[in-house]
Amino acid sequence: MQIALTKKLAEAMGINPSSARGDENSLFSWTANWTKVWENRRAEDMLVLVNNATRFTVAIYQVKRKDLNNVMEMMSAAISNTMLSMNLNPKIVEEYMRLAGKVMFVQNTNRQTTAWVTKAGMDCSFHIANEYNGIAKMFSDTVGVSTNYRPVNYSGKNSEGFIPYKAMFDVLSNLTGKQTYQYRAFELLITLDLDIYKATRRIIVPVGLEFTQLHKVLQSVFDWEDYHLYDFTVFADNEDQPAVRLVPSEDDLDYDEDALLMKGHLLSEFLPRYKSMRYTYDMGDNWEHEIQLVRVIDEYDKESPYLLEASGQTPPEDVGGVGGFVNFREIMLNPSHPEYEETKEWAKYWTTELSEWKSHPRVIHV
Repeated sequence: MQIALTKKLAEAMGINPSSARGDENSLFSWTANWTKVWENRRAEDMLVLVNNATRFTVAIYQVKRKDLNNVMEMMSAAISNTMLSMNLNPKIVEEYMRLAGKVMFVQNTNRQTTAWVTKAGMDCSFHIANEYNGIAKMFSDTVGVSTNYRPVNYSGKNSEGFIPYKAMFDVLSNLTGKQTYQYRAFELLITLDLDIYKATRRIIVPVGLEFTQLHKVLQSVFDWEDYHLYDFTVFADNEDQPAVRLVPSEDDLDYDEDALLMKGHLLSEFLPRYKSMRYTYDMGDNWEHEIQLVRVIDEYDKESPYLLEASGQTPPEDVGGVGGFVNFREIMLNPSHPEYEETKEWAKYWTTELSEWKSHPRVIHV
């Protein structure tokens, strides 16, 4: 595996890499840079790698100067972990890393790939600022995942554009002769009881999905805006007896010392042992989403998380819970109501019926 280092990264590592080999397969060639996420900080803190054939991005945060002593192993692990976190067939990942061989650092002299890795660094920085702002110390070698979902190479001719992860996965599947996806998954049915009707979503998710990621999936399929607090409650066979409550932050533990901090915990730790959970969003409006395990899929061969079907419009944020929503909807269905115009202006683009696009089966990227 040939990794071309920018001048800044090579100097930080204290090495003078050799010239790049011209005969190296671009699929096994990467360009790497060391950059800053936060402009108001003095030191660089993120490693970014871009594949020269597919523009597939891998990023590691936080990486300080002292961490660069172990950079070769760190980069190899990050490439593998990023692919695995996107559910690429583990056999494909293993074969790619074997074919790529030992890491060899070379000089970066390619302006095109330099531009790619610079742009990828900016995209990763925006993601980190959005997801991890306020966290002083952390380490993740999969922060580049979201960048791979964004189309690249659009210059006015749509035929030239592509999506990095699809390009990478297609090439690797063809190279190895193995199917792109092969993993265990759960089919879940989520129901939000709104009294006058039920909003339901049926989804497929990897068994290794973290609860923090499931939160994002549910925010997406129910069209919430992630403004409020939330938690998950896992129920034993007797639904009145919670087995465990999972909360997103340490501050939540101050109010429930028996709760479990959800960071790092996977669905597979509780399902299929338990069959039902509850996702509560907005402790004021108290939206309770009942989650039922429909089935376990031992060898799922498609991309996920995936929305299979959806019915029932979700209430707008801050409408006042189920009771407030029932009153709100009655007004929205009656143009002659004295509060209709004011309510409609407050609701903005909300509609009484779920749009066809929002109910259409689709992959959910989190």
